[in-house]
Amino acid sequence: MKCLLPEATTRYREAAPFPHIVLDDFFDPEILNRVLEEFPSNKDIQWIQYYDTNQKKLANENEAGMGLFTRYVLYSLNSATFLKFLEEMTGISNLISDPSFRGGGLHNIYRGGKLGVHADFNKHEKFNIDRRLNLLLYLNKDWKEEYGGHIELWDRDMRQCHKRILPIFNRVVVFTTTDCSYHGHPDPLDCPDHMSRKSLALYYYTNGRPEEEIGQHHSTLFKLRPGEAVESTASIKAQKWWRRLKQKWGS
Repeated sequence: MKCLLPEATTRYREAAPFPHIVLDDFFDPEILNRVLEEFPSNKDIQWIQYYDTNQKKLANENEAGMGLFTRYVLYSLNSATFLKFLEEMTGISNLISDPSFRGGGLHNIYRGGKLGVHADFNKHEKFNIDRRLNLLLYLNKDWKEEYGGHIELWDRDMRQCHKRILPIFNRVVVFTTTDCSYHGHPDPLDCPDHMSRKSLALYYYTNGRPEEEIGQHHSTLFKLRPGEAVESTASIKAQKWWRRLKQKWGS
């Protein structure tokens, strides 16, 4: 990984609309083939379901629902060696990985699914440390442009999408998370019914953050793109309540 650093550091820190980088062919493809083979379907495990106006996706943070090769990849990305690589590339010191994969782990989105443009929750709910980086590893072979699912990176004023990144196999995206690092894949997927948008997600933290980035503790902050309609607050709250109820009773 050290051979990547000089170029990757410049690319990352100078990227717009906020620091980020796209790294293709990052892992041994044979290892990721095994991860893909053991990736659970929507019926294999008890997924966390996020179904509301802003999002329609499945997630799994539980290692019991992950295969051997999947755990190997996740542990590697949480290792001290990899943290050192991230620190040198991003300039963020004293990064802390999250062995609980809070909000991350496995993500799976089927046809019609989406994730609205948003800024991420900014504190780990258990450890009260500051979220600083996201890493997304995509596992989608033969993924075509027309299927959609591009992760979009928006400016802080939500006026312009600066970048759209196709979620293809063995592509890694790393980016800095702040209260205005807006991103998502807001258009419903148009992939074939037998396919889904699969990814591994890891988040990295520090104990404190730069003073100019400190804000109020918040959960995910969804944003509207230009021209999108505002849904009523009551409707959004009702959908969140229904999702929590389904998760509680395992339905």
